[in-house]
Amino acid sequence: MKYSNQTRILVAVDSIVFGFDGTEYKLLLIQRGFAPEKEKWSLMGGFVQPEESLDEAAARILKSLTGLQNLYLEEMGAFSRPERDPIERVIAVTYVALIDIEKYQQQINDDFHARWFPMKELPKLIFDHQAMVDIALNKLRYKATFHPILFELLPDKFTLPQLQNMYEGLYNTKFDKRNFTRKVLSTNLLKKENEKEKLSSKKGAFYYSLDEEKYQQAILTIQNFIPLNEISGTRD
Repeated sequence: MKYSNQTRILVAVDSIVFGFDGTEYKLLLIQRGFAPEKEKWSLMGGFVQPEESLDEAAARILKSLTGLQNLYLEEMGAFSRPERDPIERVIAVTYVALIDIEKYQQQINDDFHARWFPMKELPKLIFDHQAMVDIALNKLRYKATFHPILFELLPDKFTLPQLQNMYEGLYNTKFDKRNFTRKVLSTNLLKKENEKEKLSSKKGAFYYSLDEEKYQQAILTIQNFIPLNEISGTRD
């Protein structure tokens, strides 16, 4: 039995994969494999199959197009303008993933020419994919003010300069180094390691790691990472 007199509407999922290489933010894109806009730069997208949930479709499509798997994908929202796809009526549900580029670089295959682009040097994207990225970035900025979601972008051990670069890159601004360091350490959420990263300077910078147990006890102290008065002028 089917609903009568109803129009066919397709459902697609598009995954927005943000990465951080220790210096800058990047976006993972592929060259679209079919018309329209074949070989143009695109997010990882495809159609939901009858037997799949949205989550299952997002994971399958991401793996088939890039080789990436076992990523945490968070549903972000839906895009439903009737004219967004020139071929058929397609509603797209977007997902966001945050990854440490170095950790997952080995997984990425070259079947669809998956490539990392710096956020400030993105090519023209198909359909409304640029709007998807812009909205995801703004939501990420909001969420990062009260949740340590950005730690997904870092290796298990990191330096305070790397951490500051990560937050400055997200908010497109500069934080005072002393204030940032003081605020970070005052949260007591970081564990200082006994080794240093010595590639960036002769003196070297100590590695830190996130204390998961303390974070669970004091989740809202992550707000101290972000000097909110300094990001009011954030710009894309």
